[in-house]
Amino acid sequence: MSKNPKSLDKQLSIFDLVKDLSTRPRGAGGALNAANQLRDAMRQAIKSCPLSRHQIAGEMSHHAGETITKEMIDSWTREPDEGDGRSRRYVPAEYLPAFCRVTGDMGPLTIMCQMVGMFVLPGPEALRAEIQKLDEEINRIRDRKRKRLTLLREIEP
Repeated sequence: MSKNPKSLDKQLSIFDLVKDLSTRPRGAGGALNAANQLRDAMRQAIKSCPLSRHQIAGEMSHHAGETITKEMIDSWTREPDEGDGRSRRYVPAEYLPAFCRVTGDMGPLTIMCQMVGMFVLPGPEALRAEIQKLDEEINRIRDRKRKRLTLLREIEP
């Protein structure tokens, strides 16, 4: 059974993310507890992925080099219910890259990074950001050179 990928209509711009981070209260108790957000992001990634949970587990096993089962994924993504006798399970962080690669959804890693003020950019966007940084450095160097040339003209007879 395959699932239809959903569009990313709700994706925030980088400016919205920076604004959100700057308005969040710092140091609030439990502010860095990512369990619920991570669980929700993983469920959304699975919904958007055309693969079944069994296929996701198989692909993750291949990428992680360890056996990952559908039941493990189920335990990481189900709502905690203390009354059913099942203990709360958390996804080990070392499995997140494999999960994101297999599902094609960077949401779980994005949540982890945003909590500490970092941003996740796909390869081309990261390169564009690096190119922009280099352009800014070139402009700073040109400005410094221009100032020195002006100073040189002023002090030369």
